[in-house]
Amino acid sequence: MKKTLIKHIKTLYQVESEPREKVAGKDMATLPLIEDAYLAIEGDTIVDFGPMTDLHGVTDWNDLDVIDADGKMVLPAWCDSHTHIVFARTREGEFVDRIKGLSYQDIAAKGGGILNSAKRLRDTSEEDLFQSAMQRVKEMVRTGTGAIEVKSGYGLTVESELKMLRVAKRLKEEAPVAIKSTFLGAHAIPAEYKDNRKGYIDLIVNEMIPAVAEEGLAEYIDIFCEQGYFTNEETDRVLEAGAKYGMIPKIHVNQFSNTGGVQTGIKHNARTVDHLEEMGKDEIDALLKSNTMPVSLPSCSFFLSIPYTPAREIIDAGLPLAIATDYNPGSTPSGNIPFLLSLACIKQKLTPEEAINAVTLNGAYAMGLEKTHGSIAVGKKANLIITKEMDDIALIPYAFGSEHIDQTILNGQIQ
Repeated sequence: MKKTLIKHIKTLYQVESEPREKVAGKDMATLPLIEDAYLAIEGDTIVDFGPMTDLHGVTDWNDLDVIDADGKMVLPAWCDSHTHIVFARTREGEFVDRIKGLSYQDIAAKGGGILNSAKRLRDTSEEDLFQSAMQRVKEMVRTGTGAIEVKSGYGLTVESELKMLRVAKRLKEEAPVAIKSTFLGAHAIPAEYKDNRKGYIDLIVNEMIPAVAEEGLAEYIDIFCEQGYFTNEETDRVLEAGAKYGMIPKIHVNQFSNTGGVQTGIKHNARTVDHLEEMGKDEIDALLKSNTMPVSLPSCSFFLSIPYTPAREIIDAGLPLAIATDYNPGSTPSGNIPFLLSLACIKQKLTPEEAINAVTLNGAYAMGLEKTHGSIAVGKKANLIITKEMDDIALIPYAFGSEHIDQTILNGQIQ
């Protein structure tokens, strides 16, 4: 079994002797750390770490690979809990439309947006979808990502939704990152059901969900609960149907309006509520009484020029917060988490430590991976980032657009 020692680490971040499932409120301002540290890996697992002064015996291993991280930081790899990376084509034409004054809703109303992606995906082979998604995964790994949630939702037919989730399953088998799959058939009402909403909900409940479950293609079920998309009552029906097959609820909610969708998600014990650009005190109070993780998608706000999730208020209220990319062709054509850290600090007034907690331990919790990913702990996966030489971890969000990742290690292997 391969053994690796990373020595002389300037600072080893997010270390845990007793692993936590998530971090909330004022605790998000702290990243447990060890200065001048080492970390030992055996196979795909972290087996030891500590200050260099405590390094005993590890150097006696046979066939030991040694990485000298002098002047560099080591962190757990990023956990991206919200992406749509299986898609057919980019939508730069809609980007130009927005520059010219059309809103996201305007574009959707004329057949663009999600429906545009659905039309293209139906005409694209499963192999082509896999190859393009794998390229996106590799791009994300280069910037430090080690776990990715993949949503469907650009199929909107039984066949095409299954096609997307089969691609996600193949990514899980062949990509070096951890993958979680989410069924999002309730992403939009397809054109052919424009005048028959109930008919499409019936299709999701009676055909899509059982078919997804039969092939074991999704751990989670999601829905876009938003004006112009799906109502709270439709959300109830879809999430209840998924739960009967063991799919854990998630929910897109409060992106453009506040219609009580957060409370609907909490009622169904949703693992996460995602977007939250439009939030009020009632939503924060409801989340405080739940185990649901709020998830912010700041690069979506950046790209669409819509409000940012009130992350500062969420954390100050004592809640946890995860941050994810929402990587998709329409509203966030990027999976770059270092840029998210910059947005979180600059636009949402998070400290670098809070932002890093949001994309490591809390990101892992949002994906149900908190026992294996998101922190440096004995027994967890050796999914790590080694930075370039730097004086302070705040350089990552400060110097936005620069390349700060020297190496990404996934399952104990340098990528």
